[in-house]
Amino acid sequence: MTALTLEMLAKTVSNTMKREIVSSDKVYFPFLGHDNIFTNGFKLNNVMFKIPGTNFVIYWYGFLIALGILIAMIYGFRKMRSFGINPDSATDSVIGGLIGAIIGARLYYVIFSLSDYMTESGSLDWKAIISVRDGGLAIYGGLIGAILVGGIIAKIKKLKLVTLLDVVAPCFLIGQAIGRWGNFFNQEAFGSNTTLPWGMMSSKTVSYLSEVQTDLADKAGVVVDQYAPVHPCFLYESLWCILGFVLLHLYAKHRKFDGEIFLMYIGWYGLGRFFIEMLRTDSLYLANIKVSELVAGTCVLVSIVLIIIFRSMVKRNGGYKLYADTELSKAQLAEYDMFEKMKAEKSELKKKINDAKAKGEDFSALQDEYDKKFGKNAVKPEIKAESFDDGENYKPIADNDSLDLDMDNIQDEKDIKELDELEPVEQNDSNDSNDSNDSNDSNKEETEDE
Repeated sequence: MTALTLEMLAKTVSNTMKREIVSSDKVYFPFLGHDNIFTNGFKLNNVMFKIPGTNFVIYWYGFLIALGILIAMIYGFRKMRSFGINPDSATDSVIGGLIGAIIGARLYYVIFSLSDYMTESGSLDWKAIISVRDGGLAIYGGLIGAILVGGIIAKIKKLKLVTLLDVVAPCFLIGQAIGRWGNFFNQEAFGSNTTLPWGMMSSKTVSYLSEVQTDLADKAGVVVDQYAPVHPCFLYESLWCILGFVLLHLYAKHRKFDGEIFLMYIGWYGLGRFFIEMLRTDSLYLANIKVSELVAGTCVLVSIVLIIIFRSMVKRNGGYKLYADTELSKAQLAEYDMFEKMKAEKSELKKKINDAKAKGEDFSALQDEYDKKFGKNAVKPEIKAESFDDGENYKPIADNDSLDLDMDNIQDEKDIKELDELEPVEQNDSNDSNDSNDSNDSNKEETEDE
């Protein structure tokens, strides 16, 4: 008899409470004080709301994952400039990465629990496979999918992938910290029995543990009691991710090389997941080995080794110039700044024209200015990539009268292997085409109003 079993006997849940837990839809924390909302239980519905007039429901699980993605994207796009990444150029890679993450997370989960997605005839139940609204997403599969798809698009867009990974690494932690609470609403991703004050119980934990008792004993040598509280592993992982996000956010300004933040993320998350996975009762197995525990341990070792190697290389070479400090990055961001300024100016001119029309005032001068700057025959804007300093606070030089791209000062051959990464012509053509369309739209509006 283990020490935990003896402790459980001394600190048991009453038979009355057991019957109440099994027959209710509440979540209980039996050891968290006396006669309060936690010990008496509170209702937890995994359905957030139902769309009126339909049978379509929004689950907390899906909502929290979506919320985590949204907050992570807001944070990530705000940080891109400080890492030297053009936010516009990274958009496709981020969106592709999200799609890859969802597909990868589901495939990873299905592959390692394939028997749950087979029909009685032995064929795959595709309807069950694509149904993810009730759960069944594996974090590591999501990371693999996001990096593969997002990385391919980043390569096509000629973005520096390791720098982009540094940006998204803390974003992963944000998404995971929030998304894990979806497991709480589904009452899943919990661990073995515990006598800790925050040990929880529900009809779902009781039902699940009664089903897997034999398998857990055979595969992991773990004995569980379905009528005892369990570790809220989702909470442990959420808190671990929040702490990791804070640490990576603070360390970002002190990174020694591009890719270091991502390697730290891999190591940090792997370290926490390795120990949390030891407690889990719903792990995916390869033979009798927990897949996530194996992957997590590997991630920790690989990240530590790579960080040591790369830091040694940086020290041996006498320093490292981050991508954000290269002339290429500064020129790309200057181009981004210029087009943002142009969009704002264009929007302001259109607003002035429309206001003048509404008031019946003469807007010909405004229209002429608009056509000159943004019309079909407007001069294509380009950038002078000169006079960049070595710090973060540079002032991009751009104007609409005499714009050219001076590449003479872009000399950093080590950091710029392909100067065509700037692609100023393609971006300008695109903007010029849009400007032309907008000019035509403006002229059309003028004709209709008149």
